[in-house]
Amino acid sequence: MDITVVGRNAEIHPNFREYVEEKVSKVTLFYPRAQRIDVELTHEPNPRQAETAERIELTVFGKGPIIRAEASSSDRYAAVDIASGKLFERLRRARDRAKDHRRRYNKPIADELGGLLDGVDEPVGAAADVEEAKVNDTLRSASDLKLGEEREEQLGDSPVIVRQKLHEAEPMTVDQALYQMELVGHPWFLFIDAETGQPCVVYHREGWTYGVIRLNTKVEGV
Repeated sequence: MDITVVGRNAEIHPNFREYVEEKVSKVTLFYPRAQRIDVELTHEPNPRQAETAERIELTVFGKGPIIRAEASSSDRYAAVDIASGKLFERLRRARDRAKDHRRRYNKPIADELGGLLDGVDEPVGAAADVEEAKVNDTLRSASDLKLGEEREEQLGDSPVIVRQKLHEAEPMTVDQALYQMELVGHPWFLFIDAETGQPCVVYHREGWTYGVIRLNTKVEGV
């Protein structure tokens, strides 16, 4: 399993890299088919945000869904501990849910989460996971973006920076999209509805309620 550690406005010291690698290597206990873990450390130089100056984002890629966790603290080691704790809990829940679905219902979601189970040989599709907003027409066209590539651009003459990233998008049901949203820890999730072919967004509302926004169009080939 490959582990990549990068910093934004932060220097990655060898001791910190060793600590992170030892910590996240435990992912394989919950996700045997994990292939890569991206670790991103971001330092906030604003002294007013000293209590959350060190932000860690962990992203796991494998034969199942993309799973992410993040945390902020005044200490980068503490941020790693908090983020990895969240990640392990999400991986554990995903593994248990996949086993439960396969045992009781054999529904498609169990197959999509099959990469979290031992002894599962069938390939599974990658999940859609869009974390950035779509492009504004003042930015360069996204048509030349490659899968997994990340690009940051300044919005015109303003100080606003827009990050773009291209993700794979496999059609899924609303139930599967809600579960994917839970795995990546985001308040919303963009996906293609397998039944209607529409681009949709599921999002958290108050309490235990959710919402779905649908676009009045259809993706070709769905």
